[in-house]
Amino acid sequence: MKFITFSGVDGSGKSTQLNLLREKLEREGRKIAYFHAVEFSLANRVARFFKGQKSFQPGKEKASINASWFTLHTRLKFLFIDMVRFWFLRKKLRKENYDYLLSDRFFYDSIINIEYLTQKVSSLKSILNFGTKILVKWMPKADIAFYFDISPETIMSRERTPEQGIEYLRVKQALFQQKIPQWKMIVIDANREKEIISEEILSKI
Repeated sequence: MKFITFSGVDGSGKSTQLNLLREKLEREGRKIAYFHAVEFSLANRVARFFKGQKSFQPGKEKASINASWFTLHTRLKFLFIDMVRFWFLRKKLRKENYDYLLSDRFFYDSIINIEYLTQKVSSLKSILNFGTKILVKWMPKADIAFYFDISPETIMSRERTPEQGIEYLRVKQALFQQKIPQWKMIVIDANREKEIISEEILSKI
């Protein structure tokens, strides 16, 4: 089973390209499993429960821009549990002979979110950074990891824009770019037409 992830800042086109690839592979008769890191996250499931949200809707969940030290510490623990859960999920899908597992966001994106929020915490930041480094070592790796590189200005010029604003996009983009070599991500220029991007992705898999 080939495991492919789609990562990038909000509004970079991850979901659109994943759906295009999913439809193409299914037309070819491939058995496809779908994974969404936000939906899978135990921390987000607990948050949705307390908010009274009965179901997960991709693209509808507002990203956090602030968090306390305790909240981030708890997120790290939940993320470790999620990684263990994912290991069992991946093993199960292999046994069921899935051809592809396609992931809309992944633990890569979760780590970036935590690093973004950690920048705003003044106390015990070093402990959080150490915890994040440990998790990165344990993190499952994708067979192919795509990173959608797009200018924040392009995202903010669209009809639907992230509520967090352009500075939020710029900071998260910079964090991603630091990790690209380490995570061996394939950079996709997402400033182009979706059909051209889709063709490039197909050529990579």
